[in-house]
Amino acid sequence: MKILVNGTWCETTATYLASALEELGYGGSTVATALNGEFVPAISRCAAPLAEGDRLEILAPMQGG
Repeated sequence: MKILVNGTWCETTATYLASALEELGYGGSTVATALNGEFVPAISRCAAPLAEGDRLEILAPMQGG
């Protein structure tokens, strides 16, 4: 299925948010996620289903000043 990840269309076989993060190379990384504009905490990602056309935002913390 196709989902929009940080503004870019991606093809994925994942059916849940946690699986998509693994597939996209974010497995084990500390990131914040939003699915269709709604924040999804890390504890809920395994239960957050994906559907064709979903919008996923992935934000990684940055250091600096």
